[in-house]
Amino acid sequence: MLHLRMLASAIPLLAVGVLAGGQFTSASQPCIAIGHTSVQLATAPWQSPQHVSFTDDANRATVRVQLVDRPELADFAVADDVDASADATPTRKGCPITAATRYVTIAAHEKASEPVIYLSEQPGDYRLYVNSTRVSIRDAAALLIGAAPRPGKLVLSQL
Repeated sequence: MLHLRMLASAIPLLAVGVLAGGQFTSASQPCIAIGHTSVQLATAPWQSPQHVSFTDDANRATVRVQLVDRPELADFAVADDVDASADATPTRKGCPITAATRYVTIAAHEKASEPVIYLSEQPGDYRLYVNSTRVSIRDAAALLIGAAPRPGKLVLSQL
């Protein structure tokens, strides 16, 4: 009976430990490392994220992101680093999570106080290149705007 009580009291503690990390798996989330901090897509509501939204109407956008077809043309590029060799082991561990980590989430509806992103092939505030099976264009654009809320102030070190 004592063992059953110990097990019953340990399960909530394990659940809290998993939830406190904000993730249910150890898989890394898309992120941008900036100096000693990072910007990541939010995985839990208590991470108090910055919200961004998307629009198909260029007139309602507050930020325009141009999609380009070559990484050298982009202000920010996301590409999978696939190594086809059989003995390759993944080394990417994601961005460190610290107290300074900023989180971004994609809101379902636009708000005037939050960035509204318009994706197009026309010139914009930022140029984005995405060739990834793990990161969508919308996720990459959300990270880009979360890392640089004002055009012209973007400094990135890695993804």
